[in-house]
Amino acid sequence: MVDAETAIERISLLRVPLDIVAPEQLEETVYRLIKDGKDSGKGQDVILLSLWDLLRAKNHYEYRPFVQRSAMVIPIAKSLVKGVWFLKKKKVYRYMPFDFVISLLSILEKRELSIYLLGGKMRSLKRTEKNLRQTFPRLRIVGRFVGNFKHNEEATILQAIRKAAPSLLLVGKGVKGGERWIARNGGLLNNGLRLWCSDLFDVFAERRRRPSRKVFEKGFEWIVFCFQKPWRILRIFPYMYYNLLLFLYKLFNLY
Repeated sequence: MVDAETAIERISLLRVPLDIVAPEQLEETVYRLIKDGKDSGKGQDVILLSLWDLLRAKNHYEYRPFVQRSAMVIPIAKSLVKGVWFLKKKKVYRYMPFDFVISLLSILEKRELSIYLLGGKMRSLKRTEKNLRQTFPRLRIVGRFVGNFKHNEEATILQAIRKAAPSLLLVGKGVKGGERWIARNGGLLNNGLRLWCSDLFDVFAERRRRPSRKVFEKGFEWIVFCFQKPWRILRIFPYMYYNLLLFLYKLFNLY
């Protein structure tokens, strides 16, 4: 499926949607999605899709429809790029999560658009806000709230986000449910972009280092994550399952 205005192609990998977005198309695409959100009154979810996310999206009752109805699904794993090439011989553009968010914020700043920060601990959140104001002085930060909020505070937070109407809601670690929190509350949030960014607030606050671009380009960032959380080495088994699925889809022409 090709959007005539943004020339973005949506494809399917193992029956999970992925968007082919070249770096030079990103700015136009972002502005188009924000306009579509205002015109339709519906939020535009952006997903940075890992291999683990793709496997979840195949079967998970809640995550699958969330990915399917998202406005933009960007691959961040090298294995997804290889998988698309193996099945479809198509080039897919992979983005490093930190670089993607920086590009997104730069695009918003050009038109003095706004952002709301939700997630992380107070210390990281304050440091993130300070660093963002210094780096993107024309980007309007219209609100922030920590991630470990109580259940009885949720309605107030949702109302605050709707009133602030940010062009981008950036949700990070600490919010109960993680990315699925956006899916569960989609109709009660802003009409702009919504993006889950995991531990990115800690990176912005300079409390956590991100993998180098060289490591990321080679697809070895998972090794860094295994040092941080050794149990992630067990994800080698989902990786093997993914490669088996690719082989079966190719063998039986299911793609």
